Amino acid sequence: MKQYEPKNIINLAVAGHSGSGKTSLAEAMIYLCGGSDRMGKVSEGNTVLDFDAEEIKRKTSVQTCVAPVEWKNKKINIIDAPGLFDFEGGLCEAVRAADTVLVTVSGKDGVCVGTEKAVAAADKRGLTKVFFVNGLCDESSRFYRVFENLKASFGPSVCPVVVPYIVDGKADCYVNLLEYKAYKYVDGKINTVPLPDMGDRLEGLRTAICEAVAETSDEMFEKYFSGEEFTPEEIIVGVSTGVKNGSISPVFCGDALNTYGIEQLLNGLVWLAPSAAEKSGEIASDPDGEPVELSANPDGLTAAVVFKTVADPFVGKLSYFKVISGKLSSDTPLVNMRTGNNERITKVMTVKGKKLEDAPFIGAGDIGAVSKLSGVSTGDTLCAPARKVILDGIDYPNACLSMAIAPVTKGEEEKVAQGVLKLCEEDPTIKFATNKETHQMIISGLGEQHLDVVVSKLKAKYGVDVVLSQPKVAYRETIKKSVKVQGRYKKQTGGHGQFGDVWIEFSPCESDDMIFEEKVVGGAVPKGFFPAVEKGLRDSISKGPLAGFPVVGLKATLYDGSYHPVDSSEMSFKTAASLAYKSGMPNAAPVLLEPVGLLKAAVPDSNMGDVMGEITKRRGRVLGMNPTDDHKQTVIDAEVPEAEMGSFATFIRQSTQGRGSFSFEFARYEEAPQNVAQKVIEENNA
Repeated sequence: MKQYEPKNIINLAVAGHSGSGKTSLAEAMIYLCGGSDRMGKVSEGNTVLDFDAEEIKRKTSVQTCVAPVEWKNKKINIIDAPGLFDFEGGLCEAVRAADTVLVTVSGKDGVCVGTEKAVAAADKRGLTKVFFVNGLCDESSRFYRVFENLKASFGPSVCPVVVPYIVDGKADCYVNLLEYKAYKYVDGKINTVPLPDMGDRLEGLRTAICEAVAETSDEMFEKYFSGEEFTPEEIIVGVSTGVKNGSISPVFCGDALNTYGIEQLLNGLVWLAPSAAEKSGEIASDPDGEPVELSANPDGLTAAVVFKTVADPFVGKLSYFKVISGKLSSDTPLVNMRTGNNERITKVMTVKGKKLEDAPFIGAGDIGAVSKLSGVSTGDTLCAPARKVILDGIDYPNACLSMAIAPVTKGEEEKVAQGVLKLCEEDPTIKFATNKETHQMIISGLGEQHLDVVVSKLKAKYGVDVVLSQPKVAYRETIKKSVKVQGRYKKQTGGHGQFGDVWIEFSPCESDDMIFEEKVVGGAVPKGFFPAVEKGLRDSISKGPLAGFPVVGLKATLYDGSYHPVDSSEMSFKTAASLAYKSGMPNAAPVLLEPVGLLKAAVPDSNMGDVMGEITKRRGRVLGMNPTDDHKQTVIDAEVPEAEMGSFATFIRQSTQGRGSFSFEFARYEEAPQNVAQKVIEENNA
């Protein structure tokens, strides 16, 4: 593919609800642009974009994929984003690289949660929005109902550009309101036909476009309200102006599987969508935090952002990047602003699905990839040493579902850890850590399907079978009353023996650890043995008297004892202290403490009752409620025991249809109810 100037590059993220036909739409665009010999189908597993084994198996996108196409002397970088909420990180990556978001909407289902998320992601980054109502060859589709649904959901900026003319349930004729022409598909070919008689509906839609154009400038406003007709060129320019400044969100339609309406969509993108020259410039920061304005200038100093990473055990690490300014080639000196290290690039490539093609350079506003940059991560800024700047990274959703992960075959723990860490490189929404208390490896993700894909990839890529299970809860133990107890150790084995004798008072206190004090008088226990007594106690508190959990909130006071001038030693006093612990703690009213966390759940108002009821059912306490910044949802603040949070991610996903989200952070330990404590003790002692 030839090199393009920024003014001729369109960076397009294809996003929307799962099942709305995003990948099929992208495949139709690739096919019509001559990017593939035949149109790939998701159902047949032969698409350009869904090439990963997991995507072929599941028949859905699980990662962001890129494919450039050429249409009317423009290069369109298609960035296909997953629609499933478990892979929302891919949407974040796609909108970071895009200038326009093409939101795919099902002609049957209309606006869904995935539609709302795609629009919100575009709005967050100030990107242009274009809608495509898909699947109109399905007899159950209803374009005009969906169009009204779009306007009701996203406001008056939603503007029709291409609408169907449906006869006997067949949507094979489309009216282009920009050109005021009709196109009919016959035997796979498109023909211009006379405008159909659609009554007041066609004129009403045409009026909506003219009114939108009139709002784009004073000149257009005066012309429209003086009764003059707009020329087709004025309408295209006016709509383009509105699309680029965000006052118009055009709506196209068609059927991707039959390629109906795709040519008009491609033409519309070329006419209306902002180029990289118009939209890819950014405000970066210098090392002192001062703003630096960057334009998509191929002759400027280089600045690029890494928006996606692929960790392949055979190809190696592949970093996808978007060049914001300058050019990126094998002889471009670069510094990684996160690490401060210089990065040496051997070659740059263009990406088309799984195919890589060497390129002399990747210019401003364009997208490419580079391999084997081991120190580079997603979100990093690569820039010229002569102008150090930091570009915005990527805001990923927080992992909300945690599971313990273990190899099926013992001894492969290190293999599991290394494989998961590689997957974390390419998907930052995966989190991984080892719990030092429970000695479990814990993996966190965005949902059950997300973690299921991790399990499959570990086997396919790294040859290790794993199982997932609910993580163990790190309970604590403490005491509620004081006891005084003797610990006496005496052993005679011939020659020197062992003798240690201590009196210790165990009492509750406010501490996350053990507090040790000594109040020995008269030298009953020599000072030299005090550290040994403390060491014996600290070793002992790792296992409590109830279920073997660590003990907290304990004060141990050594107040008396005795020793033998020959047989006493540090070891004997350490042992004596542990004997005192074992005999005294069961009599000090020991109790089980459970971790309690602060839950912040953002949910639509219509789901408030269900979510608060579920929190109560999980032994939680609602502390308060506050509206989100955009006033579209309410945040419920609550305290909930960690042991009750295992399936909460699944509950909130299902109860809010994916609209809700939450965070959960440890707050403190509280005494567990007797029935809960008894069950934990029985399970642990078993």
